Amino acid sequence: MLQYASAVGLVRTILIILLIYFGVKIIARLLSPFLIRFVAKKAEERFGQQFGGQFQRNQKHDKPKKEGEVSIDKIPKQKTSNKNVGDYVDFEEID
Repeated sequence: MLQYASAVGLVRTILIILLIYFGVKIIARLLSPFLIRFVAKKAEERFGQQFGGQFQRNQKHDKPKKEGEVSIDKIPKQKTSNKNVGDYVDFEEID
Protein backbone atom coordinates (compact mmCIF):
# COMPACT_ATOMS: atom_id res chain seq x y z
CA MET A 1 0.00 0.00 0.00
CA LEU A 2 2.91 2.30 0.66
CA GLN A 3 4.31 1.70 -2.84
CA TYR A 4 0.95 2.40 -4.46
CA ALA A 5 0.65 5.74 -2.69
CA SER A 6 4.16 6.75 -3.77
CA ALA A 7 3.46 5.83 -7.40
CA VAL A 8 0.29 7.93 -7.38
CA GLY A 9 2.21 10.78 -5.78
CA LEU A 10 4.95 10.52 -8.40
CA VAL A 11 2.45 10.58 -11.29
CA ARG A 12 0.61 13.49 -9.68
CA THR A 13 3.87 15.45 -9.24
CA ILE A 14 4.88 14.83 -12.87
CA LEU A 15 1.44 15.96 -14.07
CA ILE A 16 1.64 19.14 -11.97
CA ILE A 17 5.12 19.91 -13.34
CA LEU A 18 3.93 19.36 -16.93
CA LEU A 19 0.83 21.50 -16.34
CA ILE A 20 2.94 24.35 -14.95
CA TYR A 21 5.46 24.02 -17.80
CA PHE A 22 2.85 24.13 -20.57
CA GLY A 23 0.87 26.85 -18.76
CA VAL A 24 3.93 29.11 -18.54
CA LYS A 25 4.74 28.35 -22.18
CA ILE A 26 1.25 29.35 -23.36
CA ILE A 27 1.15 32.48 -21.20
CA ALA A 28 4.61 33.51 -22.42
CA ARG A 29 3.51 33.08 -26.04
CA LEU A 30 0.45 35.26 -25.42
CA LEU A 31 2.25 37.99 -23.47
CA SER A 32 5.52 38.17 -25.45
CA PRO A 33 4.28 40.74 -28.05
CA PHE A 34 3.25 43.12 -25.24
CA LEU A 35 6.57 42.59 -23.46
CA ILE A 36 8.58 43.21 -26.64
CA ARG A 37 6.60 46.42 -27.36
CA PHE A 38 7.18 47.62 -23.80
CA VAL A 39 10.94 46.99 -23.98
CA ALA A 40 11.20 48.67 -27.40
CA LYS A 41 9.28 51.71 -26.14
CA LYS A 42 11.56 52.08 -23.12
CA ALA A 43 14.68 51.76 -25.30
CA GLU A 44 13.30 54.43 -27.67
CA GLU A 45 12.68 56.78 -24.74
CA ARG A 46 16.23 56.31 -23.43
CA PHE A 47 17.65 56.84 -26.90
CA GLY A 48 15.59 60.00 -27.29
CA GLN A 49 16.76 61.33 -23.95
CA GLN A 50 20.43 60.72 -24.73
CA PHE A 51 20.56 62.03 -28.28
CA GLY A 52 17.54 64.33 -28.36
CA GLY A 53 19.18 66.79 -25.99
CA GLN A 54 22.26 67.07 -28.19
CA PHE A 55 20.13 67.60 -31.29
CA GLN A 56 18.12 70.36 -29.61
CA ARG A 57 21.29 72.11 -28.39
CA ASN A 58 22.74 72.07 -31.90
CA GLN A 59 19.55 73.51 -33.38
CA LYS A 60 19.44 76.37 -30.87
CA HIS A 61 22.94 77.52 -31.85
CA ASP A 62 22.21 77.41 -35.57
CA LYS A 63 21.35 80.76 -37.08
CA PRO A 64 18.42 80.92 -39.47
CA LYS A 65 19.87 80.62 -42.96
CA LYS A 66 18.69 82.18 -46.14
CA GLU A 67 17.67 79.97 -49.00
CA GLY A 68 20.71 78.88 -51.01
CA GLU A 69 23.21 79.77 -48.27
CA VAL A 70 25.79 77.09 -47.63
CA SER A 71 27.71 76.60 -44.42
CA ILE A 72 30.30 73.97 -43.63
CA ASP A 73 30.76 73.00 -40.03
CA LYS A 74 34.12 71.35 -39.68
CA ILE A 75 36.51 71.22 -36.80
CA PRO A 76 40.01 71.77 -38.16
CA LYS A 77 42.58 69.15 -37.28
CA GLN A 78 45.17 70.56 -34.95
CA LYS A 79 48.62 69.34 -35.79
CA THR A 80 50.52 68.73 -32.64
CA SER A 81 54.21 68.23 -32.92
CA ASN A 82 56.56 67.99 -30.05
CA LYS A 83 59.91 69.38 -31.14
CA ASN A 84 61.41 68.43 -27.82
CA VAL A 85 61.55 64.68 -28.40
CA GLY A 86 65.33 64.26 -28.24
CA ASP A 87 68.31 63.83 -30.53
CA TYR A 88 68.40 61.76 -33.68
CA VAL A 89 70.96 58.96 -33.44
CA ASP A 90 72.14 57.34 -36.65
CA PHE A 91 72.98 53.66 -36.34
CA GLU A 92 74.58 50.96 -38.37
CA GLU A 93 73.65 47.29 -38.39
CA ILE A 94 76.36 44.93 -37.23
CA ASP A 95 76.56 41.49 -38.80
